[in-house]
Amino acid sequence: MNTISADSITSLPAQGIDRQKCPLCAATRSAIWLTAPDRFHGRDTQYNLLRCSSCSLVWLDSPPSPNQMNEHYGADYDRTIANAKKASNHWFPRRDELLRHKSGGSVLDLGCAAGGFLSTLQGPSWKLFGVEMSDEAASLARSHCGAEVFVGDILDAPFPRESFDAITCFNVLEHCYEPEKVLAKIAAWLKPGGVFYMMVPNIDSVGAHLFKSYWYALELPRHLFHFSPKTLRMFAKSVGLSEISLTVDRDLYFEASARYIFDDSVKKLGISRPPLSKATEASLPWKVMRKIFRLTILQLINTGATFAGDGEMITAVFTKNAMVHTDS
Repeated sequence: MNTISADSITSLPAQGIDRQKCPLCAATRSAIWLTAPDRFHGRDTQYNLLRCSSCSLVWLDSPPSPNQMNEHYGADYDRTIANAKKASNHWFPRRDELLRHKSGGSVLDLGCAAGGFLSTLQGPSWKLFGVEMSDEAASLARSHCGAEVFVGDILDAPFPRESFDAITCFNVLEHCYEPEKVLAKIAAWLKPGGVFYMMVPNIDSVGAHLFKSYWYALELPRHLFHFSPKTLRMFAKSVGLSEISLTVDRDLYFEASARYIFDDSVKKLGISRPPLSKATEASLPWKVMRKIFRLTILQLINTGATFAGDGEMITAVFTKNAMVHTDS
């Protein structure tokens, strides 16, 4: 589930960007790879995803402008994301992973929202910073964990070069209009030997191939870029970041993706259901049935998917080598 808020859209597009030209390898041999609507909100407008035939990067053709993008998020989206992060163990595995690579220093969380992740690092070992587009969320982050939060676009943040021992970015890069510039900024902000810890959905996963246009993590038109391990490594290398680890973890988004298929099927029969964005809290009997499903059938599906191919979430840690020089 994505962790970006309605106000956390980052990296505004530069004028004159050629969206037919691959933003990663500059090849001009892109083609329509998939067409789908915004299934989360139940809207009919169709969006085209392009795929580069050279490096395989996938990106949204003719995305909404930043001024239009807020209408594709909204209160329903924020509520869904907030509910997904209520679980007590949501942030602690991410904290533990960071601590495997850095025990302290200055840390910057991009798209920090209300400071959920940063709050797990409170204490004398860390100095906390964030970037967040929402004034309200930034205020909450400051009050919750004392972080110093810049309100605005990532590319406008005024942090000096080589300021941070660690930078984190969880399910944000796919929302950025210019991920290549965001990664260059990250490389400039990292100290030599600093780490960049990030997560993005994997477009080459079993789930993406299984559900195709119904895959929940497509999130059209909110996700502007779709990465694979190959393209993420290429982006990182292009800005001078070296890989420490990269794993693909199992997260089928099965329930939401299956719901999209079901809703579309009954719609063809003339039966209209509220979209996922309008879903209400499940009744107690349904919660019990869902729990049983997750512990039985879903476990079997996840096990089978493990043998079928890569997982749906890329988790990566990169480092900045001592001799790398990047433009800020």
